[in-house]
This record gives sequence, structure tokens and C-alpha cells, in this order.
Amino acid sequence: MITASVAVPRPVRRLFTYSVPPELASLCRPGVRVLVPFGHRRVTGYLLEIGEGTGPGGDYALKPVEEVLDPAPVLDAAILALTRWAADYYLVSWGEMIRTALPGMTAVLRKVVTVTPRGRHALESGGGILLDASLPPVARDPIARDVLGILVQFATEPPSGLPIEELKRKVGPRMKPSLLSRLRREGLIELVERSASTGPQPRLEQEAALTEPDDAAGEKRGGLRRLGRRQESILSRLAEVGGRESVSGLLKATGATRGALRGLERRGLTSVRSIESPRRPATLDLSPAPLQSVTPTPDQEAAITTVRGLLAENRFAACLIRGVTGSGKTEVYLRCIESVIQNGGRALYLVPEIGLTPLLARRLRSRFGEVLALLHSGLTEGERYDEWRRIRDGRVKVVLGARSAVFAPLPSTRLIVVDEEHDASFKQDEYPRYNGRDLALMRAKMSDAVVVLGSATPSMESYRNALQGRYRLLTLPSRIGAAGMPVVERVDMREEFREVGREMVLSRRLLRALEERLARGEQSLVLLNRRGFSTFVLCRSCGEAIGCHRCTITLTLHLRDQHLRCHYCDDRRRVPAACPGCGSGELHFGGTGTERLEDLLRTHFPKARIARMDRDSMSGRGSMERLLTRVEEGEIDILLGTQMIAKGHDFPNVTLVGVLAADAQLGLPDFRAGERAFQLLAQVAGRSGRRDRPGEVIVQAYHSDHHAIRFAAAHDFEGFANKELAFRKVMNYPPYSALSLILVRNRQAGRAHEGAAAIAGLLRRIAPKGFQVMGPAPAPLEKLRGEHRVQVIVRAANRRMMQQTLSVMLEELERRSSRVENLAIDVDPMSTL
Repeated sequence: MITASVAVPRPVRRLFTYSVPPELASLCRPGVRVLVPFGHRRVTGYLLEIGEGTGPGGDYALKPVEEVLDPAPVLDAAILALTRWAADYYLVSWGEMIRTALPGMTAVLRKVVTVTPRGRHALESGGGILLDASLPPVARDPIARDVLGILVQFATEPPSGLPIEELKRKVGPRMKPSLLSRLRREGLIELVERSASTGPQPRLEQEAALTEPDDAAGEKRGGLRRLGRRQESILSRLAEVGGRESVSGLLKATGATRGALRGLERRGLTSVRSIESPRRPATLDLSPAPLQSVTPTPDQEAAITTVRGLLAENRFAACLIRGVTGSGKTEVYLRCIESVIQNGGRALYLVPEIGLTPLLARRLRSRFGEVLALLHSGLTEGERYDEWRRIRDGRVKVVLGARSAVFAPLPSTRLIVVDEEHDASFKQDEYPRYNGRDLALMRAKMSDAVVVLGSATPSMESYRNALQGRYRLLTLPSRIGAAGMPVVERVDMREEFREVGREMVLSRRLLRALEERLARGEQSLVLLNRRGFSTFVLCRSCGEAIGCHRCTITLTLHLRDQHLRCHYCDDRRRVPAACPGCGSGELHFGGTGTERLEDLLRTHFPKARIARMDRDSMSGRGSMERLLTRVEEGEIDILLGTQMIAKGHDFPNVTLVGVLAADAQLGLPDFRAGERAFQLLAQVAGRSGRRDRPGEVIVQAYHSDHHAIRFAAAHDFEGFANKELAFRKVMNYPPYSALSLILVRNRQAGRAHEGAAAIAGLLRRIAPKGFQVMGPAPAPLEKLRGEHRVQVIVRAANRRMMQQTLSVMLEELERRSSRVENLAIDVDPMSTL
């Protein structure tokens, strides 16, 4: 017997063995996707190894591979090795990690109903009247007879049986789900899943072509009946465009009909065939950025020379480029990529957010042309599949993408760039929770490539690795141009309240600065990291805030659509006229979000061109690209928004940045709160003042003396890092330890606490020396999406100890047949919320 080891995308950390039918043996190769039975369902699995065996025998005969979905392997050795390492490190199944590496490439299954021999007998008994007393009562139901009759009628058509939707359509409203359940229970029908599609497919379009050269076609036409005017226009058009054109484009250009084209086909003058038509991301259709001649600064040249030297050694190396905002880190990346391409290699360029790709893609296209591919979740499934195939087939030299692009099937990868490496967006916050930056380092190590991490505000982990010599530390301490770093002014909103006598959203200082920029024709950014209009609704009578029914979070008023919304589960409800608790109509809408801020700015500056960038306003496809282009072209005077406006944008005419509620993150119960606040402030401040225009930043806060705000205002990363690392060392937080968060979720609070207590108890029994278990305790967000959340935080002396201990825990849970679906493990969490 030929057997296949298959990884399935289910939370079970082992491989499964299936038999290989003889007719599929030649198609089964490591790296192909296969359709296999798993429990009562069929799933898309990933074939990893072919072997020989007799199977377990007895009552445990191996289930067969049902279908091979790929003519050639879709997983090469490098991606298999990377996904295997990631699955072990992040404590997920190999199949789930492979599915993450192949987004969208899952077979589409369709439920099909077939009639059984017992069902045929029931229909044929008594001439279809079903009087046989041995038959179940359901077989005497006239609607059941209709169902069986329809199934028998279509049983001979391949594939046998009918899709359940088609069966319902033929029977009509008389057929109820309970009827199918009864027929299935009595063995009269079977309900099976068959693949309707193997996943995304190449897009095909029809192309028309002249069958003969123009002179030969002329002779041939002379012996035929006279052509119509539209047919003549088709032939003329094809001759003009080189003999072939898409049918849709041809008919649009000539105004002809398909009938006219078919007439030319019958006469042998044209032919029509289906050809592949790749789906192209809209970003790649933007005009390339103007190619400018740039002379590197001495600091840039030193960084470029160092990276090129490491590339020449053909072995793994990691660099951390710490460059202030506007210091030209991107130019360093691009020159290093050029060196790689000139030497026959390829490069991977990762950015934290898909919103950063449009303008960067234009710049890369101007440098590298059509050998650039994009990979991120903002593409359609078809676009992503076509880009993935271009990469796999070797037609791409540079891949630009977000987190998941680390799995791009890019051969001969010599350089991996991770821009804004500190950004939390590189960590996937859904299962499986992997970190794209860390996988980039491991991929480079596995392929003897060079990885370049870049940031103005590196993460504490990366910075400490650089200080200890694990990474090569390169610095770009100065901005390009005469502007220099922007001047940062802190506004104490407590003092503002005392002087004005009321709470102010926009300080007097910021309002004056905005007015000055409008008068000078310069642009401004205003950051408020809160969406919506009012961030809470409070009853003045009973004091209760209106919260989400499914989450322990207050609802936010979104005035544009007149709804209260939860920003975690997206639960929505109409704005109530009275308090749901006491019935009082004394409701207070407090707090300020970006919607209210937009209204305030429009009130203060009615003639200004104002735009908002947050998750609500940027929901449409391509909306962010269009808005960023408008800002770049000077069509917006004031751009306000959440942290989306802070990351990586280069707007030459922005000379003012205002930051509201700069201390909002500092009160969160998370050891990274200070680091995130510093990074956000430093990054958004860096948007102000580029080239030769000096910039200014105004930071509003109630706790403006906090060290994160002070160091950010002074552009002093080293000062902040030294203080933060000293705090982390005393508290034994990463990077001085390994940390993981174990979350148990359940709709019943008691069961969540019981499950977390059992996990904590098990860990304390098996934990080696140096492994600390903290909890269980309710999570800061105790209830989310209807589930109660209880967490256990574990800390280990190093990552190896962490991985080994948690692996033993999962093996013990599997041995006990404990449910693992409600258990989430976040290795190296970016947040403990």
C-alpha cells in the first residue's frame, strides 16, 4: 500500500496517514494539496511525504486520499521548512501554518445528495406507491418520493447526485431540512462533500487573431462573398494592433457584434481562443513615481557599503538600521536591492501595513519596473493568486508586501528588508499568532540571506540584540535636507483647563499653529488615536455607561450612521432615547473621537480642505491610496486620523503635526505601554518638516512629563531605550525573558475560570526551574464577542524553555482528550490586553 503523510489545517499538532489509490499515485507528490476525509468532513490537506505500509489493519483501515488538487507542488522545500519551524515555535499545527502561507488556496466544497440502493428499492417498491411494510414511514411520504425520484433521475449524470441547492430548487418550498435528515437517518440518501473548485484559478479571456498575414488574407477575401462594414472594421483593427486583440477590446473599439466576429471565423479569416489574462493589483497601475537622481549622504553610503559587504559573504547576517525619520532609510534599502538584482538574486521587502504600499510601490516601480510583485490582504483573491504564481514561476525580482508576504515562494532570496520593524502590525492578532519580522529573520537564516531591519524607533528586543552584537547596528542620525528635526512643544492640558475654564479638545496653541499653516499654504496632520464621535455614553441619573452586550467595553457613538458601535465585535445598535437601565433621558455623550474632531476642525476652519483617515473612512477598496495621493499632490490642507497617518508617509509640504491625548496609552495595563506611546509620538512627529521646510510638533497631554513623552519630544531614542530597558530588566520582562500569554475562552464564566485553573495547575506541575506561572486571572478585556476570557501569563528564562514546556502541556492535554479549541496561546505577545 502506498501511504501519504498529510498535514490538515486543524488544531491537532500531528500528521495523518492516508492511503493513496492507484489512480492517484502518479499525482501524489510532496507539496501538493489534497482533498481528504477528516472526521465527518472533507478538508484541504497538504501532502508532505509518500511512503509504503500496510496500514493499521482491523477496524482502523486507512482512509484514502480522495483528490489531488494541484498538477505540480505548490510548496517548495524552503517554505515547508519555514512553516514547520513556525508551527513548532508558535505551538500550532503544521497544517494551519501552511494554510496561512497559502491564503485562499483551499478547495471549495459543495454538498451533494445521492440516492442509495435502499432508496432505489423504496422508490421501486409497489410501483412507486411505497406500500412495502418493511420500509420506514418516511419512505411513504409523497414529498420523499419526489426527492428520491429526482435523485434517481440525475444519478447517471457525472458526478452522480445533485448539489443540495439544486435539489431544493427542483423540489420547491415543500422540502424541509428535517426531511433530508430523516431520509439520511433511514439510509435512503447520502449527503457527501465534493470539490466544486480546487481554489483560485487563472482568469481566461477570449482573444481574436488574424489567421493569415494581411496580404494572404486579402487574396482569400477576394474569392469570398463581400464582407459587411463591421467585419471589415474588425479586420482593419486587428491589422492595426499587430494581428491579435482581446475580443472585448476589439468589439468595443469597432462597435461590432460577436455575430460579425463569428462570421469571420466561419470564413477562416479570424480565430478565437482562450488565453490567460492575469489580474493586476490596482496599485501597480498607478503611474511610477518620477525617478530622481539621489546622491547618498556619508551615513547612507556607510550603511549601503556594510550591507553590500555582508551580501558578498553569502551567509546569514542581520542588520538593524536605526535612522531618524527622514534620514533616507528607504534609499538605503533600494540601493541594496539593486545590488542583489545585479548579482542575480531576489529581494523581499516587508512593510507593516498595506496602507504603506501604494506610494512605496510607485517608487519601487520607477526603480525596478515590472519585476515587482505585491502581496497583501488588500488584494482580491484572484489578484493575490496571480501575483503568487508570478513569484513562484520566477518572473519577479522584488516582492513588496505586508506580514504574510514572508511566505512568498521567492527563489534565490538574498535580501529581506523589514521596514518599521518595531510595528505591532507584524504580529498577527488572530490564530495562528506569528510575527512576520521574526519569521523574516528565520527565513534569512535558513537561506543564508541578509536581513535588514529598519526603524526610527526600534523595538526593545531588536535594539538589545544590536547592542549585544547579534545584529549589526547601523545609524542614520541626521535628516536629509536643511530642515533638521522638528521642534516639539508639549502643551499641558491641565494648565489649559485652568486658564480657559473648560475642557478643550484643541488647545489655543494648536489652533494658532493650524491657522498659520493655512495662511502659508502648508499642510498639517492631526493625530487622535480614537475612532468615532463620542467614545462613551453615560447616564447622568444612574451613572451607568452603555456597554456592549458581548464585550466588557463601552460603546462608541458614530454620528454619521447614527449608531452606537463596539470596536471589538462590531455590534451596532441605534442611539437610545433613554438609558436602557433606569429609563432616564439624561444621557451624556462624552469623549472625543476622530468624527467629532473632524467637525470641530471644520467649524474652526470652514474654508480649509479637511480629510479624515481612520478605519471607518477608509473602508472602501482603494480609498486609502486615493486619499494619500490627494495629500501628496497638495489637495488636502489638514489630514486628521488615527495612527494610520503616523506610519511611513513622506509628505514634503507637511510642516505641522498636532497630537491629541498623547498620554492615552500610558494608563493601559501592559508592560509595552510606554514603548508604544514613545514609538507613536516619534513616528508621527517625523511626518513634520521634510527636505528644506522646518517642521513643528505640538503634543497635548494631561501627563506631559511622562518619560515616554519627554524623550519623544527631545528625539532621544537612546535615552528612552536606556530607561525602558532598565525597567524591563528589573521586572524581568522581555527582552530579558521569554513571555507567553495563555487565554481560555468560554461563554460561561465559570467554565473559563475552571479551564484556566486546570492549565495553570498542569503547568506548575511540569514547569522546570526558571519557569514562572502567573494567574489565572480575568483578562483586562474580560468579555469579548460573547466569551469570557481568563488568562495565564507564563515567563521563562529563554525561548527554548518556553517552547518545550508549552509543548509538553499541549501533549498532556491531547492525551487527556481535553478540548483545545477554546485555548489560545500567544507566544511573544505584543500586548497582554
